[in-house]
Amino acid sequence: MADTTFWIEHALLSDGWASAVRMGSKDGRIAELATGQTCQPGDVCLAIGVPGLGNLHSHAFQRGMAGLTEARGAGVDGSDSFWSWRELMYRFLDRLDPDDFQAIAEQAYMEMLEAGFTRVGEFHYLHHAPDGRAYADPAEMATRVAAAAQMTGIGLSLLPVFYAHADFGGAAPSPAQRRLIHDVDGFAALLEGSARAIAPLGDAVLGMAPHSLRAVTPQELSALLPLNAGPVHIHIAEQLREVEACLAWSGQRPLQWLLTNAPVDERWCLVHATHAHADEVAAIAASGAVVGLCPITEANLGDGVFPMRNFVAAGGRFGVGSDSNVLIDAAEELRLLEYVQRLQHCGRNVLVPPITSASSGRWLFESALHGAAQALGVETGLRVGAPADLVELDPTHPALASRKGDAWLDSWVFAAAGSAVRSVWRNGEPLVAEGRHRQREAIECRSRDTLRRILQQ
Repeated sequence: MADTTFWIEHALLSDGWASAVRMGSKDGRIAELATGQTCQPGDVCLAIGVPGLGNLHSHAFQRGMAGLTEARGAGVDGSDSFWSWRELMYRFLDRLDPDDFQAIAEQAYMEMLEAGFTRVGEFHYLHHAPDGRAYADPAEMATRVAAAAQMTGIGLSLLPVFYAHADFGGAAPSPAQRRLIHDVDGFAALLEGSARAIAPLGDAVLGMAPHSLRAVTPQELSALLPLNAGPVHIHIAEQLREVEACLAWSGQRPLQWLLTNAPVDERWCLVHATHAHADEVAAIAASGAVVGLCPITEANLGDGVFPMRNFVAAGGRFGVGSDSNVLIDAAEELRLLEYVQRLQHCGRNVLVPPITSASSGRWLFESALHGAAQALGVETGLRVGAPADLVELDPTHPALASRKGDAWLDSWVFAAAGSAVRSVWRNGEPLVAEGRHRQREAIECRSRDTLRRILQQ
């Protein structure tokens, strides 16, 4: 963690835009901040500074299979869906050893930083060897997640996944799921090993992720929650088939069951929640939980559309994630979140509440910023005491030229073809300069060699 003093021509602070901002970091956190200052010798001079955004939902290894599932006809009837995509994902997963996994994760995390994400919530479920047996270190793969975070410099909120069943009611897992499976005692050991794995990172956060109501019984869920005090993330109501199966099992929809039977509060992140009824939307908002939306992946998988406008009207909290990492682009996640709602509601600027004076770009960015920070268990924002995580936008990018204030964010989110991110700093340390990660060449080479080998198997 570096002690760095920045002079920022224009910065988005917690209370809005400010000019000539001098910000000092110590031990990775913002120690002092003042506006209307002159640049001093030794200061790092930046043009347009905004806080680093959290990516609240990632399966890093899936970056390696991006673009490889776009051929129609994966289903037995010639159709294609999330469920046929999942079978292809399991086949790809079976080819990965720990070195492969780490190389692909490094590539994904590097791309996240270049896109403006400075912390990732890794929903980590690849635990065992290809034959299903535990590694000598049960947290071997979690250690590789931590190593990838350390190599790239991205902040890590590690969310080890508990996965025990193939479907509701405790159905036995399928052979394809053998690398994912734990019982409660084994998962407790995994959490202990994961805590050791992330300790060298300094500011990493450990949470947990019951994978879904399909993969965990009510008794297991109750046993898991006391094992860790960090964030709790869960896939919920992503697919219509999941909703139908939950109704057949319990007589309730997935969100209805979870909100009735689990202590859902600000600690929780409900990932996707795509198929939510009006009463469920209101109940999520009232609980204080964050909804984790992954618009690029949800569109890629054909999940459906979360009732976002009603959720916003109810005061709901949300963040965005890159999920399957088919495309890693922070601005695109926010853009698609808004655009899908515009298509659905036949209007423009439909999510920003009418009582706010903020533009759509700024409102989306700040809402996702705070929602992700809550879901990932960290502080955020350019303010004293928060991490010195900073993204510099490029004022020379054609989409940002001659803009000011909220128009910089609007143009980044809605008008910048290709990244408008110039530099990225985390804990006061430079990670991205002129749009490129400082270790891009080495990371890209390892990832390319890894994929060449495993895709030729």
